[in-house]
Amino acid sequence: MKSLRSLCSLALTATAIALGPTASSAVAADNGRDASVMCFDLDWRVDSGLSDKALIVSLQGLANRDQPQLYVVHPPDFQWEITAPLLDFYERKHHVDFTTLRDADAALTKFKSAAKGYVVWDKTVGPSLNVAFTIAGLEDAVVVSEELIPLVERHGLQPIDDLRGRYNGMSDAAIYQDAYDRYWERCTHDSVMLMGGHRGRVMQPAMADWGIRQKMFFHDLSANPLRHPEELALMKRIFSELNPGSIVFGWHPYGKDTEEQATTLLSTYGLKMEGLHNLPNLSFNCQFGFTEGFKFTNNNNVALDADLVAEEKVYMSFVQSDSIGIGVWTKPGRGKLPFGWQVTMNWTKFSAPALEYFHESATPNDYFIGGLSGPGYMYPNHIPEDRFFGLMDEAKEMMAMLDEHVMEIMDNSAADGNVGNTDLTKETVDRYYEAFPDVIGFINGYGPARTRDLRNGQPLISYDYYIDPKRPREEVTADLNELIYLNAKRPYFLLVHVRESNDVNSLVEVTQNLEGPVEIVPLDVFLKLAASNKTYTTRYQDPEDPKHFKGF
Repeated sequence: MKSLRSLCSLALTATAIALGPTASSAVAADNGRDASVMCFDLDWRVDSGLSDKALIVSLQGLANRDQPQLYVVHPPDFQWEITAPLLDFYERKHHVDFTTLRDADAALTKFKSAAKGYVVWDKTVGPSLNVAFTIAGLEDAVVVSEELIPLVERHGLQPIDDLRGRYNGMSDAAIYQDAYDRYWERCTHDSVMLMGGHRGRVMQPAMADWGIRQKMFFHDLSANPLRHPEELALMKRIFSELNPGSIVFGWHPYGKDTEEQATTLLSTYGLKMEGLHNLPNLSFNCQFGFTEGFKFTNNNNVALDADLVAEEKVYMSFVQSDSIGIGVWTKPGRGKLPFGWQVTMNWTKFSAPALEYFHESATPNDYFIGGLSGPGYMYPNHIPEDRFFGLMDEAKEMMAMLDEHVMEIMDNSAADGNVGNTDLTKETVDRYYEAFPDVIGFINGYGPARTRDLRNGQPLISYDYYIDPKRPREEVTADLNELIYLNAKRPYFLLVHVRESNDVNSLVEVTQNLEGPVEIVPLDVFLKLAASNKTYTTRYQDPEDPKHFKGF
């Protein structure tokens, strides 16, 4: 890593600009504490920056075992863009006094007592890094590659295990079977770390600190039944041995299986997904609750018992559902349009400061909703009935805490990305209506879907359009105008899913060129209006529909 102090300075300057006038100046009572911060660059290559980062995140998981001592700031263009704004939040609201550590040597000088030794991973065998992370959590070890052994030994650390050569020529299934046989019994069975995502020349295990702190089993097994049946069999065994209600942290391995395959699999076991693989600092964040006196108050635009009447026009609402920690929250333009933001509700349990930060920095146009599909990312068409209602009770509890009144649902089990069947079965819809009798309504899909319903004043509306950030804005405008033309019956309720990296300012331009009459409304208003005049057709997944996308 290079020029860490300058990287920190740039990141924190960007934070000050992004926070602007929306950040609260109120400071809750707190005794304050000291902590250290390190600043990462974007180099996660196996042959360059990854070695130092793997060492530091493993040390972070150990240093944060009993108290929050080490935090990592990533550049503004890292996928999780809020690490610097959240550091500012800790300084303002929890009175944390951060000292910058220059490099891995300085971090070891400060926190070497948290480690009992080191484990060596083999840079020629990618899965060995995950095995090393598992060992690190169980043995209180830092993770090093060969060239860093002299560094950790200068700090008095002794070898605990060495994976060089152990897995040469072995398949991923064989490697993880060996790790399972050696370590699984000692790992927590309340969660597991699916440390997938980037593979090959670049890996981004930024979430490893959390898995190490919690003593999780790390793997990147594939859920692809055709290409990796042995890996799938082992993952099924692991999932079957997790405790009910457990969480799968991390993300599926790119290039081995698909998000749809991985999420379908874990859903069949009633498990919840929280990720991505590069979600940082949970070992630090989990040790802070909400500040004294803080209570979530959503930007509700309509009373829960209000009755609105839709006029003969097009009503459009925008929702961003890829977690508000990535994308455009800190970018210019947020607040110019009414936006629904799907909240990662489980953060109430292990990242409360992030949720409080989002609420204090929200504009009046930012409206928070529950999801995705429940108390974590899952596909409801595949949740076992004996697990469904317990999971949804958990979701309702968190939604009440977050003052959320809309549930977002997504099931891509019969789709491939944004192509294929994303509809809900009638049985699934029936269960949601039974489980959530008090919400304003439900929304469904990722790409366009066709499931719609209205019961007891609660509409279920699916997305009609998905905005890809790479699609030229004039084409987005043309697409939306075509939908408006084709759906001539008024009122027409046009729900739009906004991919997380879309520029909000460009969407303002899109709305200014729509052929009306069109009104952009907040999501709660949109659903209340949709309840007043059912111009949409009740529809569920047809039993004759293909159960799997043909390319899946």
